Amino acid sequence: MSQKENRDLGLGVKSGPVAARGLNKDGSFNVERTGISRFSTSEVYHSLISMSWGKFGALLLTFYVADNIIFAFLYMMAGPENFTGVGGQTWFEQFLDMFFFSSQTVTTLGYGRTAPVGTLASTIAAIESMIGLLGFALVTGLLYARVSRPDAKILFSKNGVIAPYRDGKAFMFRMVNKRSNQLIEVEAEVVVSMTDKKSGNRIFEAMPLERSKINFFPMNWTVVHPIDEKSPLWGITKEELANSDIEFIILLKGFDDTFSQTIYSRTSYFREEILWGKKFTGMLSVGANGKRVMDISKLDDMEEAPLPEEKREAKNMEHA
Repeated sequence: MSQKENRDLGLGVKSGPVAARGLNKDGSFNVERTGISRFSTSEVYHSLISMSWGKFGALLLTFYVADNIIFAFLYMMAGPENFTGVGGQTWFEQFLDMFFFSSQTVTTLGYGRTAPVGTLASTIAAIESMIGLLGFALVTGLLYARVSRPDAKILFSKNGVIAPYRDGKAFMFRMVNKRSNQLIEVEAEVVVSMTDKKSGNRIFEAMPLERSKINFFPMNWTVVHPIDEKSPLWGITKEELANSDIEFIILLKGFDDTFSQTIYSRTSYFREEILWGKKFTGMLSVGANGKRVMDISKLDDMEEAPLPEEKREAKNMEHA
């Protein structure tokens, strides 16, 4: 392999005792960072921005309920008699009255049925209302940052394939834009990562593509790397591929016409995710209205496709 073409993606060249993939399927890096506090300001903000909507909503609900429970206890310590409109007779009923009063105070809503009387109760309510104002301002900023952050929703095929291509074969994978937004000037780059048998280090080499850029991306795109004399996969067999620690790293870049910003997406295929002698089947059809119909559920559909050498072997066996 030519060292001149060797790439440095920043994933490290030391494989360690067991070679692991550098990039996970979802595009995250397969790296665990230690030695830094998880509660540092930058880590907390990054986590709140990047976590899923489900976790973000659950976290907000947890803090909201916890805040009301804590202040309900403080109001109970101040004494229910220092609040007007408390109708509960038992301790739990009075606690519920304080809990709902806290929810009105933290949101600065206030229905007027329950109100603090006296300096201590009013001071606690004033502190909670200030926390509520600051808290909701912070949440509003986080919501805006999450919603306005452009991110790509590119679906990649679950597997890559080694399929027939012209008179030889090629490495292929397929992808599609899940959203209906328009992506233009989309560029794909594929880098193969493997362990050099001589040095024992990981090497990264760019894989030339049949087509590395498309102007528009309204339909699916099958990315093709021809396996010829210039390919780092030239001469590799099915057994060698299955026993190797090879990883195909996919980098995608495009311009989002909706946000007027450049978006990025990435994924990878490890050795067990490469299928030999397969090819993708069509996803497009023509609807009754004359429009092209793209069935995204068929992204991973494929069929058997014997490679040239397999066809020759089968033919020789027939004549034997």
